[in-house]
Amino acid sequence: MNKSLSDILAARLDALRRENRLRDPRVLSAAPGAGTEVGGRRVVNFASNNYLDLAGEPRVVEAARKAMDQWGAGATASRLLGGTLDLHRQLEESLAAHKGTEAALVFPSGHHANVGALTALLGAGDTVVLDRLSHASLVDGARLSRARLKVFRHNDPEDLDRVLARVVGHGELWVVTESIFSMDGDRAPLREIIEVCHRRGARLYVDEAHGTGVWGPEGRGWVNALGLEKSVDVCMGTLSKALGAQGGFICGSRPLREWIQNKARSFIYSTALAPAAAAAALEALTLSVQNPAPRERVFALSRRFRGELDLAGAGPIVPLVVGGEAEALALSATLWREGFFAPAVRPPTVPPGTSRIRFSLTAAHTESEVNRVTAAVKAWQGRNPVSLTS
Repeated sequence: MNKSLSDILAARLDALRRENRLRDPRVLSAAPGAGTEVGGRRVVNFASNNYLDLAGEPRVVEAARKAMDQWGAGATASRLLGGTLDLHRQLEESLAAHKGTEAALVFPSGHHANVGALTALLGAGDTVVLDRLSHASLVDGARLSRARLKVFRHNDPEDLDRVLARVVGHGELWVVTESIFSMDGDRAPLREIIEVCHRRGARLYVDEAHGTGVWGPEGRGWVNALGLEKSVDVCMGTLSKALGAQGGFICGSRPLREWIQNKARSFIYSTALAPAAAAAALEALTLSVQNPAPRERVFALSRRFRGELDLAGAGPIVPLVVGGEAEALALSATLWREGFFAPAVRPPTVPPGTSRIRFSLTAAHTESEVNRVTAAVKAWQGRNPVSLTS
C-alpha cells in the first residue's frame, strides 16, 4: 500500500530535524519592538527589521487608526477592479518623489513586487543575470519569467562583466541585485555594476528593501546615496522594514509603472494593500524624512556592536557567521537563555556552511542591551572556539 501523504511528510520533516534545518517559529505575544514577549517571557528582540522604530510610533499608529475609521479594514478588491484608493495614489506619489523617479506602484508585499515586476519585464528569449546572493523573491521572479537565468559572484563586477560577455541572443539583457543584502548587510558596488551594464548593454534592477529608510540622504536608499537614481532602470523597495508598515513598491518611469500595472500578475490578481497599512507607510515615510535622529542612532549602535566584536561593515544588519547549523542553533539557544531573541538563520536562506545569527538593530535598542548581547556572544565564543565573521 502506498504511504499516506502525512507519513511521507513526517519522514521528510524528520530528515530536516536531523540536519538541524527544521523551523518552528516562536510566537510573539506583544508588539515586536526592541523588547517583546515570547511565550510569556520578556526578551530583547534582535529579530525585527523595524530599524527606525516606526512600527509603534504613535503618529504612525494614529494614521493607521484614522484610515481604518475612514476606509474600513481592507481595500476589498484588486487594484484594477475597484481597490485603488486615494491613499494608494498619495503613497505612490510620495514614494516617487522620495526616490527621485517619475512614478511608483505599490504592491501588497515586497515579494509581490519583485515577482510581479520581473515577470512583467522579462520573457522567453531574454537573459537575466543575478547576484549569487540575491533574495529568494528575485530568484523566483527570474525563474517564473522564463528568461535565461545566470548568476555572477557576489558583489563582483568583474565576474558580472565576464558573464555578460558570454551571453548570446537578441533578447533583453537584465542585471538584478540587492543594494543592501538582507542576510549579510553589505552594500552592492553599484557604480561599478552600472559601468558594466552600460558597457554590455544591460538594464539594471535594484532591490532596495533594506536600503529604503536607512541609507542615503533622508533615508532615500543606497542608490540615492550614490547619486545613481538616473542610472537604474527599476528600483524596488518595501514598506515593511524601516518604515514599519506593510507592502512593497516599484519606482521608475511612468511607462514602467503603467506596463507593470497591466502585466504583473501579482499586482493584477491580488487584493490591494489594506488602507491602514498604506496610511501607516505614508506617515512613516514623512517622519523618516523629517527626523534623521533614529537613522543616526541605529548607525551609532551598529558601530558599537561591531566594535565590541571586531566586525567590519556598517548599518543595522549585523550577521555573525558561525558555519554549521548546529553551531548557529547553539548560539541562538544560549542567547535565548540570556534574554535575547536572536534566531539562527540556516540553509536554504543562506548557503551551506554559512549559518549565522543575523542581528537586526533598531533605534529603540539601548547601549546597555548592545553591551550585554555582545558580552554574551563573546562568552559563548570563549566556550566554543568558532571563528565569528561578518
